[in-house]
Amino acid sequence: MEEIEVPTEHLQEAIHEKAEEQKEKWALYVALSTAFMAVLAAIAGLLSGHHVNEAMIDQIKSSDQWAFYQAKGIKSEIASSSDKILKSLSAKPVEDNSQTIARYEKEKEEIKATAEEKAKSSEAHLSRHVTLSKAVTIFQIAIAISAISILTKRKLLWYIAIVLTLAGSVFLILGLI
Repeated sequence: MEEIEVPTEHLQEAIHEKAEEQKEKWALYVALSTAFMAVLAAIAGLLSGHHVNEAMIDQIKSSDQWAFYQAKGIKSEIASSSDKILKSLSAKPVEDNSQTIARYEKEKEEIKATAEEKAKSSEAHLSRHVTLSKAVTIFQIAIAISAISILTKRKLLWYIAIVLTLAGSVFLILGLI
């Protein structure tokens, strides 16, 4: 299982240290909001990894179904060709493979439907993965900007980080629905 790693632990530690050093109330808020951002990033990363794995599994299942579909097509063609050859060479009646051929064609349609369904499912999971990956990236940027805000003592940067967190939350929600 592949997870998106969120390497922000050192930033969070620096923020907490600075918050304790400065003894300013907003520094505590920066520390708390950054911890919250890290939680959201971890959730988005976990979900993103899950969806990329599911996309891969569904793609493999789709490929397996298409291989099965091709095998049925080959069996159907062999039965049809055998039928034609035997009928052309034999003076006496030969066994008719039309029911077998019809069965293969019916099975092919069912297999095709399953393969297409798995391919669509894979695409849906991959789309969610991309959306959730965007959320992770935005959360990581917000965490970094929060760290910069506490180090430079600039509240404006923290407000920007909050706005980015809201944007990341939108992508997280979109990845969930």
